[in-house]
Amino acid sequence: MTTLEFESQPSLLPLAAVGAPPLLRASRTARSRLAVVSTHDDLCGIAAYTRSLERQLGDVFDVTVFQLNQFLLRSTHRRVRRFGDRHIQAICREIRHFDTVNLQLEHGTLGRSCGDIFRRFNWIVRASPRLSVTFHSIMLSEAFDVAEWFREICRFNFTKAIAMRSGYMRANRLSAGIARRLRRAQRFKPVALVVHTRRDLWYMKYVHGMRNVYDHPLSFIDGGEAQEIRRTASRAKFPVLDAVPAPSKLIGVFGFLGRYKGFDTVVRALHHLPEEYHLLIFGGVHPNEIRRHQPIDPVVSSLFDVGFIDTSVVERTRTSSGASAPAISVAVDGSMRDLLVEHPKDLSTRIHFLGSQSDADFLSGMAVCDTVVFPYLEVGQSSSGPISSDRVPHTHLSAVCPLSPGHD
Repeated sequence: MTTLEFESQPSLLPLAAVGAPPLLRASRTARSRLAVVSTHDDLCGIAAYTRSLERQLGDVFDVTVFQLNQFLLRSTHRRVRRFGDRHIQAICREIRHFDTVNLQLEHGTLGRSCGDIFRRFNWIVRASPRLSVTFHSIMLSEAFDVAEWFREICRFNFTKAIAMRSGYMRANRLSAGIARRLRRAQRFKPVALVVHTRRDLWYMKYVHGMRNVYDHPLSFIDGGEAQEIRRTASRAKFPVLDAVPAPSKLIGVFGFLGRYKGFDTVVRALHHLPEEYHLLIFGGVHPNEIRRHQPIDPVVSSLFDVGFIDTSVVERTRTSSGASAPAISVAVDGSMRDLLVEHPKDLSTRIHFLGSQSDADFLSGMAVCDTVVFPYLEVGQSSSGPISSDRVPHTHLSAVCPLSPGHD
């Protein structure tokens, strides 16, 4: 099994391997060669899944991971975008020599603009001799609301009308457009799709008319690994928990902080639980969501608001009053001082941010929690790194790479 740090300019293969005798090259490639095109960063759920595939498929395939450089691919600068194109083209020159290729597809990892994503995706499909595409998100394209669009034009609201049209074109190109490209490729070579829910399988099969679609739940670890993680897990691995009383009940939520994760729902529920229940938040702001000159992420701020963290009754009274509301004057005496300094619903002592963790500590955190909660909102994203880490069953090789030689 081989993992390569990909660079856009030099050749991926060492000169010694290129000039090796034919018999030596054959002995090294006796197993089928699988190229996995994916991100490979420690702070990415898809990368964690790819590392799991390396571990699970390493005994069956000669696995090579081609890392997608997110700095080059996600930049909007014209010059850097050209380097991003060269990066993908260099990958394509290499993967055409493999037996089969697997693309771990999260659309944003190929670029920011619709044109960049679609163009680079087409290059990978064209270069792959055999291809399986693992969809981590299914882009849904609803019918265009012509009536509403026409009403906006009649109101001379051209900005909104143009935004409606451009939004529809983007969603349609990344859903129906990509499906159409794969459907065309299936006429000439083996192409399979891997999704993570039965709903997505039906969508790809009946809406887009795709063949060779497999619904395969993500799985990072098997039963034996899960038992070993539970055996070695300890609160002592997380110094933040030293201040939490030993009899406390721990509730854990996991993953990058995002609106669709629904972490605020758990914070609201914590208000209704006894004081011995503590909430552990494993994860941080996604690196791609960090904005310049932004002192606190809006998602983190919303969690503080729901948990009444670092706030007082007077502050909440001021913020909840409208601009036209009369000013409130409060006389403070000794018995009222504590109430005004600290809000009675302040959960700051029961909510603990543990930040981003390594794969091993991430799994240990799940094991030390009494309850793990995934309060996700329905946004169409069918895969989740934290949920898949929590699964126990083995990954099915035929579903991960159904088109590799020797697998039906």
